[in-house]
Amino acid sequence: MSVDPPEVLSAFERHLRSERGRSEHTVRAYTRDVAAFLEAVGATDEGAVGAVTLADLRGWLGTLARRGVARSTLARTAASLRAFFRWCERTGRVAEDPSLRLAAPKRQRTLPPVLAQRSAAALLQVAAVAADDDDPLHLRDRAALELLYATGIRVAELAGLDVDDVDLGECVLRVVGKGDKERRVPFGAPARDAVTDWLARGRPRVVRPESGPALLLGRRGRRVDPRQVREALHRLLAHVEDAPDIGPHGLRHSAATHLLEGGADLRMVQELLGHASLATTQIYTHVSVDRLKRSYAQAHPRA
Repeated sequence: MSVDPPEVLSAFERHLRSERGRSEHTVRAYTRDVAAFLEAVGATDEGAVGAVTLADLRGWLGTLARRGVARSTLARTAASLRAFFRWCERTGRVAEDPSLRLAAPKRQRTLPPVLAQRSAAALLQVAAVAADDDDPLHLRDRAALELLYATGIRVAELAGLDVDDVDLGECVLRVVGKGDKERRVPFGAPARDAVTDWLARGRPRVVRPESGPALLLGRRGRRVDPRQVREALHRLLAHVEDAPDIGPHGLRHSAATHLLEGGADLRMVQELLGHASLATTQIYTHVSVDRLKRSYAQAHPRA
């Protein structure tokens, strides 16, 4: 049995979203990867998907590699294709999964850019000063950055927070992460104060009947978009001397690194960040060690 690629892609997209519970970002990336492959190999007519071979898959990855595509993108593309053809076989769309022996370069474990602790403190001070003008969006931006740095949550998780997800008494967030997995993440007094100010002086001035329970809102009362948080971070970071121009994920990296530098247990950081694998969290130990080595080389007389 075989169907044309558009129908296959639509069904695969529904599978990723409803059955696998993948994030919208993952759904878009996987379907985009598969669509590009099917177009490249000419799988555009009846029966073509079932005719795809391992050589076709390897050839496509080779083409991407020659184009200079990053190893992380090659690894994701291979994962997308494996997920697609595994699903095709299970649903009877292909007789045999051609991706069973498909390998891809391992992701390069690069050290993510992070803020120094003094730069993170300076960033949040800039956000606090900006919020002194009582503009509701500046109050929101301060609350957003304080929460991102205090908890290390993803920007999509932040945007998805509802008012009831924040326990200001216990200083704990209820976060729904990848795969709809729920976790509870603590935060400190500065984040509590920033959120309290937003709820008292900011949110009431932009809330609309259609706002629903969303914690963070835009000027028109809609749930904040991750892009708005990213823009605010870039704008405020421009006022911090010698700070790298990181995005919200860089603030997540910074939070994890500073936790480990402060003596936090690796498994505790894994739980806070919502990582399924401890190996994902371990990259932050490399960041800490890298900083330690630089400090050692600068300070020790026999370095």
